Formats: sequence, C-alpha cells, structure tokens
Amino acid sequence: MIQVIKKKGTIEEFDAEKIKSAIQKSANRVMVKLSEEQKEEVCKDVLSHIADGSAVPILTMHNLVETALDKVDPKVAKSYREYRDNKASFARMLDKVYNKKLGLNFIGDRSNANADSAIITTQRAIVYNELNSELYKKFFLTEEEERVMSEGYIYIHDRGSRLDSFNCCLANVKGILQGGFEMGNLHYNEPKTLDVAFDLIGDIIMNMASCQYGGYTISEIDKLLSPYAELSYKKYFKEYEDIVGEYAKGQDVSQKADEYAMKKITRDFEQGWQGLEMKLNSVGSSRGDYPFTAVSFGLGRGRFETLCTSIAMKVRKGGQGPDGFKHPVLFPKLSFFYDKDLHGPGKELEWLFLEAIDCSSKSMYPDYMSCTGDGYCSDIYKKYGRTISRMGCRATLAPWYERGGFVPEDDDDKPTFEGRMNMGAISLHFPMILQKAKNIFEKQSEKSLDDIFFEELTYYCNLIRDIHKRTFEYFAKKKAGTNPLAFCQGGIYGGHFHPEEQIGREFLRPMTASFGITALNETQYLYNGKSLVEDNSFALKILAFMHNLKVQATQEDGILYALYGTPAESLCGLQVEQFRNMFGETKGITDKPYTSNSFHCAVYENISPIQKQDIEYKMYHYCTGGAIQYCRYPLGYNIEAMVSMVRRAMDMGFYEGVNLQLDYCEDCGHQFIDSDKCPKCGSENLTRIERMNGYLGYSRVNGRSMYADHKLAEFKDRKSM
Repeated sequence: MIQVIKKKGTIEEFDAEKIKSAIQKSANRVMVKLSEEQKEEVCKDVLSHIADGSAVPILTMHNLVETALDKVDPKVAKSYREYRDNKASFARMLDKVYNKKLGLNFIGDRSNANADSAIITTQRAIVYNELNSELYKKFFLTEEEERVMSEGYIYIHDRGSRLDSFNCCLANVKGILQGGFEMGNLHYNEPKTLDVAFDLIGDIIMNMASCQYGGYTISEIDKLLSPYAELSYKKYFKEYEDIVGEYAKGQDVSQKADEYAMKKITRDFEQGWQGLEMKLNSVGSSRGDYPFTAVSFGLGRGRFETLCTSIAMKVRKGGQGPDGFKHPVLFPKLSFFYDKDLHGPGKELEWLFLEAIDCSSKSMYPDYMSCTGDGYCSDIYKKYGRTISRMGCRATLAPWYERGGFVPEDDDDKPTFEGRMNMGAISLHFPMILQKAKNIFEKQSEKSLDDIFFEELTYYCNLIRDIHKRTFEYFAKKKAGTNPLAFCQGGIYGGHFHPEEQIGREFLRPMTASFGITALNETQYLYNGKSLVEDNSFALKILAFMHNLKVQATQEDGILYALYGTPAESLCGLQVEQFRNMFGETKGITDKPYTSNSFHCAVYENISPIQKQDIEYKMYHYCTGGAIQYCRYPLGYNIEAMVSMVRRAMDMGFYEGVNLQLDYCEDCGHQFIDSDKCPKCGSENLTRIERMNGYLGYSRVNGRSMYADHKLAEFKDRKSM
C-alpha cells in the first residue's frame, strides 16, 4: 500500500486513475491522443520507483510522472511540466495581486497622479491592471522578452491594457456626429444646436475614451463646433424676429436680432465649456481615472470659431469652484495652433494668441503647436494645409496618405491624421544598455565602445519590433464591438464594421507604434562625464541611429514606427532602481532618485529658457512620434516675456509648454506662484498645479500629495523645467 502526502500535509492513498486523468489533460492541451496502454505504462514506471508501504510527497510523485512521460511522449511531458509551472506561477501572480490590493487599502498608489487610488473604482482598475500585467508577462511575452523587461533594458508601457485596446487617438468626432450614430444601443440624431453638440461630445468622450488606455484628442474643436453654433444662431435670430417682428412696424431688426443671437451663442459656448470641464474632471471612466482628453484650436477665422476658442480659454482661466476659491481644472488639455501669418505681430488673429498667452499665465494651458516654423509638423501644414494635433500630452502621428499609404501615390495625394491611433509605446533604458556595452568593451579590444553599444541597442530594438508585430497581429483579431464608437461608428479611420466582425490587419495599417526615448541626459553623462548642457553629441548620435532604424523597420515590417520622447512618470524612478540592481551605484545615474525625461536637459540645470530651447532643438526634431519642449518661466505674470519666448519656440517648430507652479490657498482663496506658504494668510493648506511631464496634475490637494516620492524630488530640483 502506497500513500501520497499532499501539499497541506494530508495523506491519501495512491490512486493510479488520478495520474491517468492528469496526463490525459496534458495530452489534450497539445492535441495528442494517448492510448490506454501508454497511460498504464506511465503508472507502472512510477510505481517501479516506489517501495510498497512508502509515503511519497506529492512533488516527488509529480517528478516521477514527468520522468515516465518523457519516455512515452516528450511533448505531453512538456505540457504536464508547463501546467505545473503555470499553477505555481498563478499562485505567485495572485499573491502579488493580493499584496497590491492590501497596499491600496493601507498605503495607496501614487504611480499615476491623475488616478486617485482612494476611490473604489480606481482601486478596482489598479487591481485589474496588476493582474492583467502579470498575465501579459506570462502568456504574451517570450522568456527572453520577459527577462529583458524584468531586468529593465526595455519598459513596456501599460502592460495591463495593451491587449485590451489601443493607446491614444485623434478621434474623428465629426465623423461620429454627422448623420447621427449609435451609442449604448440607442440611436442619436446629429445635433441641431450648439448646446446639444456639447452634451453629445461629452458623452462620446466618456464612452469611447473608457475603451482605450491613452489620450483622447479632438482636433480643431473650434471648426468642429462652428456649424452647430451656426444652427443655433439661426434659431436665435428667428426667435428674436418672431418675438419683436409684429411690433417693429416694418423696421429692419436684423442688427438687434444679430446682437440677441450672439449673446445667446456666447452663453451657450460658456455653458458648454463649463459643462464639459465639469464632466471630464468629476466623472471617472471605467479605467479608474478621468479620461485624458485634449482639444486643439486656434486656426479657425470665422466668428463662431474664434468665439469658441476665446471662450474655452476664458472658462479655463476663470476656474471652477465656489466664489473666491476657483482654480483651473486639468482636462481637457488645451492646445493652440500657431500660424505666424495669422497670429504674428499685427496679423488678423494676434488678439487671439495674446488671449492664449494670458490664459497660459493663469492656468499653464494652452500649450502651443507650431504650424509655420521648422520641422515635420510645420512642413506638413505648409505643404498640405493639414494639422497634426498631439494625442494626449505629446504623441504625434506619422503621415498616412489617403491613397498611397506609407508614401504618396502622386503629387495630389494628401496625408490624413484624424481618426488614427497609436498601438502603444515601449521605451529603451539607454543608460543600462550603455553600461552593459562598457562592461563588454572592458573585456576585449576588438571593437569600439560605440560599435558594441549600437549592436546591443539593435538587439533590444529588434525585441521591441517583435513585440509590436505580435501586438498588431493579436489586435487584428479583435471584434469591432469591443469599442463600438471607434470601430463601428467611424471614430477611428475606416471604423465602419459590424460589431461581430474582426477589425483585421488592413484596418491597422495607418496606426503607429512607438520606440520610447528616455534618460538621454544620464546616457550622455555615462558616456563622457558631461551633461546634455555641456555636450549632446552622443545623444544626437543615438537619435540619428534610432531614426534610421525606424525608417528601415517601417519598410520591413509594414508598421508605422515612431520615435517617442517618453513622458516618464513612475518610470523615471524605476529606471534608477533597475540600474542600481544591475550595475550598482554609479555617479550621474543613481545619485538622484529619478532619471531625466526623454531628451530633456536635467531639471536642475541653471540655464535660461533660451539656452534650453537651443540645446533641445535638434533632439526634439528627431522625435517625430511625440515630443514637447517646455521651459520654466520664473517670470511671474510677465506677459511680454511669455509672448517673446513662445513666439521664439514657434519659429523653432516646437510644441511648447509654459511651465509655472500655480498655488491656491484653500483657506483664503489667494492665487500665487512658487511658494509653500500663502503670502496673504500664511496657510500651508494649498492646492498646487504643476506640469508632470507634457501634462498638468495636482501635486498637492488640500496639502495632500498625489505624486510619487521620486517625482516630488524632481519637482524640488526644478530650475529650468
């Protein structure tokens, strides 16, 4: 008689049928049919190694079964072994998820400053993402990819969401609204008035943005809303005529009717923007955060278009909250298109640009997008008249031509951007790759350090390519009904599928995938002991190499790859830990609790905005898949200085952000800049808005911090950012 000691210490009699059942399940998983004789052979082999009357631990029994199966069918043995490993992996996985859940209850989570982990829906989303991230690592990545990611050489952003949906997009809201649409099993008619258009746009954002995991951008919203403002204007104009017409005794009332209608339209715009701000900053999505929404405007020249832009900024700088305690909200992010022939000194819409500067001085938004300066986005605008709004805080789409695809079919073919999306970013840890290359270089003298570094970099880039390619193939099998507004109602380019249809690989061809650029400042220092301010030559060499690799990979893989200046929030702290774990303490890398974002100069550099713009200029223009240039303006409310610096940035072709530290006293309502105490009443009960990376966030709310410690350390060091 043989006994089996189970994991929990209980003892059971040996039962050969349990072994047969287990190995049959393993065979089924790899579609192998085992005969009864083969199963009997396994059981006899196991028993031949056990003395009668023994008590055998269950782990020993499993090892005996594996050994016996190897003799019968190695493929089934491998399946049996993997199933055992998976069970152990699931146990570790669930333990990690459980610890995350406990941590949320007692510690909280500050990895995303725009997601409040105190809220139940956010906690659920964080736990779900933790589990999904572990499943992604276990079942989607190869062992090599998982190892490289765990060591820190690459960072796969948003692992918990990458297989569920796409990253960020330029939503084609115009395409959804025109002619009406379906949402939530209801049919919506196209709006006939401005107020209804605002309401529907808010609902569309909440619905569609909750089905993705990145920024949701509406491009040129001034032009989008103008036709609905025109409809409302006509309605109000006729309303005035109907009311006073019979008393006018044949007099022309058109001027008064126009004044009446414009007052009503102005009110509708004010209420529309206020309502949109309230909705997007108070109603959490199913992701557990507020939708990262952005809107762009500034080029519309019609009266309704300029009114839309002007009031959006008026509402933003006016703030939300009770009287005396108002402060600006975070969403939607505002972006202003700058055309020097439209907004330059003495030009038609200079007044609108000056209103934008005033708004930025009070709320840090809008950011500014150059249409007529240097670089890729300006070149597209100057050649085709097409704008490229940034998705979320900086992501930029590569051109996709309407007929030719990757390249224009002829001189009349134009690029299209609206309705396209990004499929995710994977960032490279350049300092770790360089340190690995240095270690190899010290052991041999056949190759130069540069050659070794770029060989290693190519290896990691090829791993990223493989992950992106599999992601596209996986996502192509998604059913359109997983995001109905995007894939069935035209929110995404070509998205007019039946809910049960697979979206397919052809649909994904206009979409982009990104190589993320991080910590170039630390990489340059590790290379020759100099920061980017002192010497950025090696950083430029890396970016030139990445650009050429991107072009080649796009041709070979049929995927629109892009170089992306990563806005590292939690990653900038993680990279320090990863480098320290792999290579130990290293000057210039681990002596700060954070790495520098993308190609940016270190925040603690004591340089002027002009110096920062000049140093980052060439590096910025390599990152055509997403980049922002921002400077800290220690100028108070010096409007003229801001005008000068932003115009300089526009000539250089930047996507420019004005960076201040906005503080609001929650005891007396006073607004001020760059102080830890209210200069009016001395209170430290402050709400503080700061630029996280390309976007804004609350670094303090009623004195409570929403940011991780490494990011707070970076805030404290800021001089030039």
